Amino acid sequence: MNRIPWDKILTFTPLDLGKLVVSALVILFVNKIQLVNDRISALLIALPLTSLIALIWMQYAGQSPARLANHAEGTFWFVLPTLPMFLILPWMLRNGWGFWIALAANCLLTIGFFWLTVVLLRKFGIDLMPK
Repeated sequence: MNRIPWDKILTFTPLDLGKLVVSALVILFVNKIQLVNDRISALLIALPLTSLIALIWMQYAGQSPARLANHAEGTFWFVLPTLPMFLILPWMLRNGWGFWIALAANCLLTIGFFWLTVVLLRKFGIDLMPK
């Protein structure tokens, strides 16, 4: 992996503030819907809204089609190891686990599933984490 350009990452522009507001509004909107209907909120969260917003921001910034394609493909592969959490967490909560312990355990499990996915996909020629 190349050296991370922290100077570019930590520099904020007015456009970045606009991106932040739009992205935060999506999360706030979905959270407000959850107060009324948790299933519709879950449906909206299941939609790849943040991925689509990120792709739009990348296109707006002039990223190449290859970079956009890599981002979309990487998103697909990285969604897979997060899916077990949405079955394990409800099971834990329904079986007496406290929220924070269950959430922490699921975060650790998801990290393990991420690395397992990376290792398994390398065997098939898909390198999600180039060295």
